[in-house]
Amino acid sequence: MTVIAAILLIISAFTHAGWNFISKKEHPTQSFYLVANTIGVFCILPFLFYYRGFIPFISSSVWAIVVLSGFSLAAYLEALAGAYRAGDISIAYPLARSLPVIMVFLLTLFLGKGQPLSAWFIIGIIIVVAGCIILPFQSFLDFQLRDYLNQCCLLAILAAAGIAAYTVADDTALRYLRELPGTPMSPVEGTLLYMVLEGISCSFWQSLFVILNSRERRRMPEVLQSYKGSATLTGIGIYLGWGLVLISMNFVSNVSYVAAFRQLSIPLGAIFGMALLKEPRYLPKIVGIAAIFFGLVLAGMK
Repeated sequence: MTVIAAILLIISAFTHAGWNFISKKEHPTQSFYLVANTIGVFCILPFLFYYRGFIPFISSSVWAIVVLSGFSLAAYLEALAGAYRAGDISIAYPLARSLPVIMVFLLTLFLGKGQPLSAWFIIGIIIVVAGCIILPFQSFLDFQLRDYLNQCCLLAILAAAGIAAYTVADDTALRYLRELPGTPMSPVEGTLLYMVLEGISCSFWQSLFVILNSRERRRMPEVLQSYKGSATLTGIGIYLGWGLVLISMNFVSNVSYVAAFRQLSIPLGAIFGMALLKEPRYLPKIVGIAAIFFGLVLAGMK
């Protein structure tokens, strides 16, 4: 991996952890994420116009996946907002970011698309599971079921399920886009076009969620009046972070380096919560975060 790729991925990790920290600190609601995502989509909308010539070639299967992935992304943000309202980012963020790796593997295995497992992957996933188990502990000597059966952990798991769902959907859609007949679309071009379409779909579903929820409807004027600045930063961060990851893929010999290096955002998000929001620094939490980080790095190795 080149120095350029490492720098881009470090910036991306800080960006991802940063927009999560901002939303947790300011106003973790679906209405907030609706404003943030819509602003982010407007920032990348030029890609849609630039690649508009490819749109007529997109099959109905890809359009169906765009709808599904947008719903999954909106559901993920809904669950993430709830987890942040209910508990610590230093617990919700590592769970929501790490569990999708396991969920995606199990889902692809169920669908018959699983690949042979490397020893590093198996060892890494075992360490991740162990980290997730001990992460909610307040003490190694005082295990209680309530450490798990609380709103923060349950919603973080739902958020992880949303990430897993749109990850599998995105992989399928991008494969279809790369195989479009009659038009040469590079992987980067297909990804950028799909990113815009998925973002628009997400905003559509978010709008429905807000319209159908009276509490979210009441929150919207407050977001537009008092939190539009932080929502703007969050929206820019969402798509800037992903864009930097795409660019970094051009400077690595193996995409696994990208997958492993991106996990730097997990300890960063937790550190932001404990250092800046003064969240509790239980020893099991710190050990669990470290285990999740190193386990994911191992799982990304080949």
